[in-house]
Amino acid sequence: MTAIEITAPGAPEVLKPGSRPVPKPTEGEVLIEVHAAGINRPDVFQRKGHYDPPPGASDIPGLEIAGRVVEIGPDVSDLKVGDEVCALVAGGGYAEFCTAPAAQCLPVPKGLSMIEAAALPETFFTVWSNVFDRGLLKSGETLLVHGGSSGIGTTAIQLAKAAGARVFTTAGSAEKCEACVKLGADRAINYREEDFAAVVKEATGGKGVDVVLDMVGGDYIPRSISVMAPDGRHVSIAFLRGSKAEIDFNRVMRNRLTLTGSTLRPRPIADKAAIAAKLREHVWPKLSDGSIRPLVHATFPLAEAAKGHALMESSQHIGKIVLVVRGAAA
Repeated sequence: MTAIEITAPGAPEVLKPGSRPVPKPTEGEVLIEVHAAGINRPDVFQRKGHYDPPPGASDIPGLEIAGRVVEIGPDVSDLKVGDEVCALVAGGGYAEFCTAPAAQCLPVPKGLSMIEAAALPETFFTVWSNVFDRGLLKSGETLLVHGGSSGIGTTAIQLAKAAGARVFTTAGSAEKCEACVKLGADRAINYREEDFAAVVKEATGGKGVDVVLDMVGGDYIPRSISVMAPDGRHVSIAFLRGSKAEIDFNRVMRNRLTLTGSTLRPRPIADKAAIAAKLREHVWPKLSDGSIRPLVHATFPLAEAAKGHALMESSQHIGKIVLVVRGAAA
C-alpha cells in the first residue's frame, strides 16, 4: 500500500509517499480501507520529531480516518466487512489501509461524506474527554475556548452550545471570529486587537467563566485563571506558547479552582472506548440530524500531505484539513 512516511524530522517536505505492507488486524481490531484521513497538530509535532508514537503504534502519521471495514480480527463481534466507519487511531492514518481497535470505531453519521467523517474522531474524542469528562461543563455554565477557529475549537463551540452553555472564544482575525460566531459562539475575541481577559470580565459582569479549554499555554494560563469563576475548571490540552507558566495559587485556593489536562493518544483502549460510547449516545444523533457538523477547510490528495501540513502551520485555516485517499466526495 501507499503510505506517507516521515523521512527525517523536519519541515513539511520530509513527508513522502512510500510503500508499506498492508497491516493485519490483531485481537480486537479491524482493517479499514481508508477513504480519508484528518490532519492534526500532533501529526505536525511528530513530523518535527517532538511527539513519538506510543509503544507498538505505527510510525506512519495520522490519528483519525474514515473508510470501509475490509477485514475483521479475532474477538470482534460488533462490526462486519463492508461497514462504513470513522476511527480514532494511535498512528497509521496517512495510508491506504489502517488497523483500528473496533472499540474506537464509530459509524459514519447519516448524511456525512467520508471526508467529513474523517474530520470527527480526534477532535470530538478530545473535546468530549476534556470539556465534559474533565471540565464537567453543564447547561447554564460558561466556556472559554482558546483557538476557536481550529478543528478542536470549532468542535468545542458546537458541542458546548448544544449542551446549553454560553461560549466565549479567542481567534486571530476578524474572519476567524466571524466563523466562530456563526458556529454558535456568543462572543469571539480577536486576541490581536483585544485583551480577552478584560472582555470576559466585562461580559460576565465580573463573575468569570466556569470552564477554560486551553491549547495555547504559556502566558495564557495565568490570564485565563484570572477570569475563572469560583469552582471553575481549567483544562490544558496543548502548549503552543510553552508548557511553563507562573501562577498565583492564592487565587486558585480562594476560588477553589481545578487545574487539569490530558493527552489522548497514549491512553488505554478502554478509556477511548468509554469516550466513543458517550459520543455515540450524546453526539452522533446530532451529527446525523445536521445540528452539528464538522467544518472542513481544505482537502489534499494523500500524496500532497506536505501541503496540508504547510497549511496547518500557517494557521490560515478555519476548521479541519483532510487528506483524500480514495473515492471520497466532499
